[in-house]
Amino acid sequence: MALPLAGGGTVLNPPADLVIALANGSYTSANLASGVKIGVTSTALLDLTDVTNDIVFMGGTMFNLAGYAGNLTIASGTLAMPATLGFSSLTMTGGIADFNGVTSAFPITLRGGALANAAGYTGKPNVHACELHRAECLFGNGVFPGIVASACTDAGVPWGHVSSGCIYTGSRPDGTGFSETDTPNFTFRTNNCSFYSGTKALGEEVLAGTPHVYTWRLRIPFNHEENPRNYLTKLMRYQTLLAAENSISQLEEFVAATFACWEKRVPFGTYNVTNPGHVTTHEVVDLILKSGVCPKHYVFFKDENDFMHTAAKTPRSNCVMTSAKLASVGIVMTEVHEAVARDLKNWKRAA
Repeated sequence: MALPLAGGGTVLNPPADLVIALANGSYTSANLASGVKIGVTSTALLDLTDVTNDIVFMGGTMFNLAGYAGNLTIASGTLAMPATLGFSSLTMTGGIADFNGVTSAFPITLRGGALANAAGYTGKPNVHACELHRAECLFGNGVFPGIVASACTDAGVPWGHVSSGCIYTGSRPDGTGFSETDTPNFTFRTNNCSFYSGTKALGEEVLAGTPHVYTWRLRIPFNHEENPRNYLTKLMRYQTLLAAENSISQLEEFVAATFACWEKRVPFGTYNVTNPGHVTTHEVVDLILKSGVCPKHYVFFKDENDFMHTAAKTPRSNCVMTSAKLASVGIVMTEVHEAVARDLKNWKRAA
């Protein structure tokens, strides 16, 4: 079997310990010699149907990953995992593995680098779905972080976990935002929460005492792109709104802040990654109207009791948080009203 090399030329009867790097083209199982480890570079496209070779992912494109049953190594680039993982093992020496939507357990080996776990179960179209799919929600939010923690601890690999600010409700007694040292008050232990919030709090409890881990708390994400999961889009589309006060996270700034934790080598621990300040629903609606993005009449529920009786199927978290700890290590996000106004100014409608 003759195989192309990334730098040109071919290899005849390659040894089993050699990685053959595919480049500049599309490949299928018909192109691959059995027993040879295959590298998928950034210019290669590989259809994994019927492929049994061990794969080293280096930033290319791969189709039909859900049906792949071999051993996968991620060396560089970003690879989105299918909902059900069928491969024999996953080894990470670099790069990013996106586990969003993964529902199955799998063996994982980590060597060097770092890992960020952004997987979780949020429910679609909203957290109401978590009340109907409790097993999936509990696994994704409460169990899976422990699996990742165990693998990272065994391998000595530092990592980060995306948690949620929805484990709080309201604000501190003095009216200020909750800090990282405040005990969550919207959990199964306080018996006042949604199933989603309860499982996210369990996820943090599972990680308590775990070394070399960042816990990043995301809160009501928004950005400049129209999307059903975008807080600004939700306000534009909902028929009736709940007047509430919240801390929220600009999505791209949130991601940048998590990477900055690695780059700046800030102390491990929990960080509220929210834009400084907080907003009310009325304030955001005023900014939407001022921008001209969605000039309609916005209707509000009379109060929270009206919302719970009319629309809600489970309690919702509305809370104020402080990101002062994040700022204290030199990671500063845009003031929340300014960030919302900026994203509305650059609003990009869905195609």
